[in-house]
Amino acid sequence: MAKTVAADIATIGRINAVPALLQVICETTGMRFAAVARVTDTAWIACAVLDNLGFGLQVGGELELNTTLCDEIRDHHRTIIMDQASTDPLYCDHHTPRIYKFESYISVPVFRTNGEFFGTICALDPNPVQLKGSAIQPMIESFARLLSIQMESEEAFVETEQALLQERQVAELREQFIAVLGHDLRNPLFAINAGAEMLLRRAVDERSISIIEHIITSSNRASRLVEDVLDFARGRLGSGITVNMVPMPDLAEALQHVVAEVHRVNPQRVFNLHIGDLRDLKGDRERITQLLSNLVANAIHHGSKEGPVIIEADVEDGIFRLSVHNQGTPISAPVLAQLFQPFTRHNADAPPSGLGLGLYIADQIARAHGGHMEVSSTAETGTLFTFRLALKPE
Repeated sequence: MAKTVAADIATIGRINAVPALLQVICETTGMRFAAVARVTDTAWIACAVLDNLGFGLQVGGELELNTTLCDEIRDHHRTIIMDQASTDPLYCDHHTPRIYKFESYISVPVFRTNGEFFGTICALDPNPVQLKGSAIQPMIESFARLLSIQMESEEAFVETEQALLQERQVAELREQFIAVLGHDLRNPLFAINAGAEMLLRRAVDERSISIIEHIITSSNRASRLVEDVLDFARGRLGSGITVNMVPMPDLAEALQHVVAEVHRVNPQRVFNLHIGDLRDLKGDRERITQLLSNLVANAIHHGSKEGPVIIEADVEDGIFRLSVHNQGTPISAPVLAQLFQPFTRHNADAPPSGLGLGLYIADQIARAHGGHMEVSSTAETGTLFTFRLALKPE
């Protein structure tokens, strides 16, 4: 119960309109004390107070319920109003006005939107005040309904905020786990690869050579997956993927090497490579070749098996452009909108390949360089991924 009451006090405290409502009540009625109270089975607890009387009650302060009139309001759910308690036919002999020394008094029940009784909005003063028959009662009852709506809105907002915080914490823990796991897998994979390379040099029969080469191929693929996981973790945690911006005089040769490697693994596919003058560029050569490798791998996996994969790299009007084009089934608009998000696959019918991080990492590499990725995809023109980077003048 204490935890619930504390949460209710906090909710009222976060509603910016409450102090203004109490101020309006006091100014309109002429009474010098007004409050919003949470009323439980046993206690009256102040959630918000405007005290110009020196009544001495603060937020969180409690009154015994049986000393207040709110005990009755809690039971019959009706407003209690009096102009002068000492002459009021119902309350002239009641103990509450004598205990708290007031003459004028109004207390309006507050209900939650589900109908549950919450407490009251009340005001009092030692001096008599003409309240009955005026607009005071309907005004405060309207305030009570407004407060009910505001409480529900505030509590819903807090619940949503807490859920988002919890989800963010879970996501961060998950990504930290992925990063640690990826890091810890590098050493055993390196040992497997190194051991297999050593065995390959000593193998003599074809069957052993075939098995060892399969081990090396699988180890290399696992290593690439681990590197993708680590790049994903770098992109999601910390400062993101880092790049080393240095001159790249051999970028053209490095890009050609990437395409040659992919062609060697996919000899049945056609690759058209067009590279312009890429001298005097600055960037991270290894990361740019990784970006190209991811784009070409994406084109191989998702593009038409008959059409060529066209790779172009050039500089025009101070913009470095690296693009990969393929024919095939166009990417739908909903998928296109989130294509560079992690674990996104733009062809649900195709067999899974990798972790779905290739395009996300390509986008992160582009951003790390200060550039950006673009994509267009139609049935007529095919799918085109383009990395654009504005070159900075020397």
